[in-house]
Amino acid sequence: MGEEVVSKNFIEQEIDKDLAEGRYTEVCTRFPPEPNGYLHIGHAKSILLNSGLAKKYHGTFHLRFDDTNPTKEDTEYVESIKTDVEWLGADFKDHLYFASDYFDQMYECAVKLIKKGKAYVCDLSADEIREYRGTLTEPGKNSPYRDRSIEENLKLFEEMKNGAYKDGEKVLRAKIDMASPNINMRDPVIYRVAHMHHHNTGDKWCIYPMYDFAHPIEDAIEKITHSICTLEFEDHRPLYDWVVRECEFDPAPRQIEFAKLYLTNVVTGKRYIKKLVQDGVVDGWDDPRLVSIAALRRRGFTPESLKMFVDLCGVSKSQGSVDYAMLEYCIREDLKMKRSRMMAVLDPIKLVIDNYPEGEVEWLEAENNLENPELGKRKIPFCKELYIERDDFMIEPPKKYFRLFPGNEVRLMQAYFVKCVSYETDENGNVTVVHCTYDPETKSGSGFTGRKVKGTIHWVAAPYAKQAEVRLYENLIDEEKGVYNEEDGSMNINPNSLEVRKNCFVEPNFGDAKAYDSFQFVRNGYFCIDAKDSTPDALVFNRIVSLKSSFRLPKK
Repeated sequence: MGEEVVSKNFIEQEIDKDLAEGRYTEVCTRFPPEPNGYLHIGHAKSILLNSGLAKKYHGTFHLRFDDTNPTKEDTEYVESIKTDVEWLGADFKDHLYFASDYFDQMYECAVKLIKKGKAYVCDLSADEIREYRGTLTEPGKNSPYRDRSIEENLKLFEEMKNGAYKDGEKVLRAKIDMASPNINMRDPVIYRVAHMHHHNTGDKWCIYPMYDFAHPIEDAIEKITHSICTLEFEDHRPLYDWVVRECEFDPAPRQIEFAKLYLTNVVTGKRYIKKLVQDGVVDGWDDPRLVSIAALRRRGFTPESLKMFVDLCGVSKSQGSVDYAMLEYCIREDLKMKRSRMMAVLDPIKLVIDNYPEGEVEWLEAENNLENPELGKRKIPFCKELYIERDDFMIEPPKKYFRLFPGNEVRLMQAYFVKCVSYETDENGNVTVVHCTYDPETKSGSGFTGRKVKGTIHWVAAPYAKQAEVRLYENLIDEEKGVYNEEDGSMNINPNSLEVRKNCFVEPNFGDAKAYDSFQFVRNGYFCIDAKDSTPDALVFNRIVSLKSSFRLPKK
């Protein structure tokens, strides 16, 4: 038999070529987030791609905070990002960096460009710079300050650094080509005045580098070999290469772009999520209805499920969107063999077994997961009074309804056959109690073959059950209307995205359960203990995903 052919994505093919040609001797990648918000599912793709490449090529992976804009940055975001990256399994041990650590070198690079006649101080306002820049079809115009002498530019830039000018009064611009067909090359601003306190450098600086100038310098200083970024930076690559070349870094890092990850009917933009948080539409950045990494973790998604999702999405140059159902498919696939299948009743009515001995309790043995015997067994109490789901009983059922109704017999999961003999209702006609009799010969596992029943329902023993709050989630967005309202740009929020049920009952085997632990509630879905609001005495569960899926993997 021949060797298995391993298919490589286009980035891996480029890395192989670079290594074969001796451009680099080893691989070093990075994930460079701006600490101005929480990370989301799209960032997970970048984290896993960059860290995965470093691991595959036995190289190094860096986590670097691109903290060049103190107006939007916060240490809360720094800590949340570190937590997310670590949780996803990306190893940045001994390789945690901040762009602000390189501010001195960036300043020196700017001075070098001025001395080479490649940068100048400009007094035009932001609006004037935009006006002078031109359009996609018309070239830009040179700034009247473009031909200042090197000596004057050095003096003015130092004065900018020393706080002599107000915000917006002067900027430093690269001197490239105002007629370039690429607007990014039309003398871009590389430093601006900003009298702002920085979370890392304090008040040392009142000038800050622009992202397009800082980013390639950071990569070069850290000896990043492959700067993997999303497609919107493709037009910025000539500027990236210009900065590295003119600042005389060797070897030069190489930028390669890939397509962003888009999910249908999902809010991913940081500013939109921030608005949802500020307006109180959601319970913080980690609200389980969001797709921030913190929210997915709180809801009960696992790093393995996100990695499976990213692998299924693949790496390509072509933009496209992915159905949220594929993400749900991945968490079901990850959890189905790993989690215990417990009993929980989310909309309870009482079931009384009239002929069961008063005060007696049996401890029945149940498999934790029928498909995975390694998860072992547990004991569950069974007695005269139980809770069942309200929709597991109907007074006048339709055809093919095989659960409880007057005169019908079903199996109580892991227990006995019971037959409905009567029921009680309140003054509004709502069923409050179902009365049954049980057949002691029909105990589960006893080998009883006397007759068969078509329905099996789950239950919990009323005196032993733990009361719990259960949160049922739907898409935060009204899927029929789409994410954004075309008229005013607002978001089309689904008013039914969260249903809270406070009077649920779960079996008593949750004594050691802690935040983020997840389980399958039989017939109801996968659920996770909420990390923010749950306590041992007042359990709160988030529904991760229902059991049914409309998504199917395409056939190969």
